[in-house]
Amino acid sequence: MSIIYKTFFAVLLLYIGIQSINAQCNIENSTFRSGEVVTYHAYYNWHFIWINAGIVHFSVKEAQYEESDAWFLSAYGRTYSGYDKFMKVRDTFEVYVDKDRFEPLHFNRVTKEGSTVGHHQYWFNYKDSLVQTKTKKGEVGLYKDSVITLKDCTSDLLTMVYKARNIDYSKYQVNEKIPIRMIVDNKIHDLYIRYLGKEIIKNRDGRSFKCLKFSPLLVAGTIFESGEDMTVWVTNDEARVPIVVEAKVLVGSVKAVFVDAVGLLNPITAEVKE
Repeated sequence: MSIIYKTFFAVLLLYIGIQSINAQCNIENSTFRSGEVVTYHAYYNWHFIWINAGIVHFSVKEAQYEESDAWFLSAYGRTYSGYDKFMKVRDTFEVYVDKDRFEPLHFNRVTKEGSTVGHHQYWFNYKDSLVQTKTKKGEVGLYKDSVITLKDCTSDLLTMVYKARNIDYSKYQVNEKIPIRMIVDNKIHDLYIRYLGKEIIKNRDGRSFKCLKFSPLLVAGTIFESGEDMTVWVTNDEARVPIVVEAKVLVGSVKAVFVDAVGLLNPITAEVKE
C-alpha cells in the first residue's frame, strides 16, 4: 500500500469521536461550514527518516441530493511529482450527507495507486435498513453489486470524520473506551476509541497546540495491524481540527501533519503562542 493511502486512512480515522453508538445519531453541526478546506502533509518513516510523500485536502460544500439539503464532504490525496516515480497515487473520497439527520446518503471512493485501482460506492436506504454496494478492483474489472443490512447509526469513514468534530469531549474520562460503528470495505465494524487525555503537541513547522489525545481500535488488513497502534492529537477548542496523527503500519510508520485551514466556522484558539 502507498504512503498516501495509509496516511489518508490515518487522517480519516483521526477525527473519529468519543461517544456511544446510539449517541452518534442525530448530530447537530456546530463546528464546520461550507467553504472549509483543511490540508495535511503525508509522511512515511523508512529507516528512521521521515519522507514527505504527498498531500491530502478535506473540504465541505452545501449541495442537493435527490431534492434534499445535503453536505458534500470530500477528501483528495495525491503524491508529489517527485514521489510519483516510485508510486503514483490519486485517491478520492466523497459523500453526500443529509443535513438534518447527519446520515450518509451516497459514498464514493476511488483509489488509484500505481497499477492498483479500486472503486467503492454505497447507497444508504434507511426505509428498508439496507446498504446497496457497488465495487470494482482493477482498471478494467467488472463491478460487483451486493446488499448488506444497515445497522443503526452506521457511518462511512468520511461522514464519521465530521460527526466526531461535534462531540463534547469533556464528558469522558481518561482511558474510557467508547464504541463507534463504521462501514469499511463492504463490512460494518463495531470499533471503539480510547480517550487518553490532554497534551500539547508540536507539528513539523514548530507550531504548538493544546490537544485532546486519542487511540482508535483499528481494523486488521492490508494497511494496519489490529489494535491501538495509532495516536491522534486534535485541537482542544471549538474548531476540533486534527494536528498530528501517528500510526504503525505493516511496514514502517506513517504520520499526517496539519498544514493549513481556511473557511473555518470557529477559529483555532488552541495554538500556544510563544
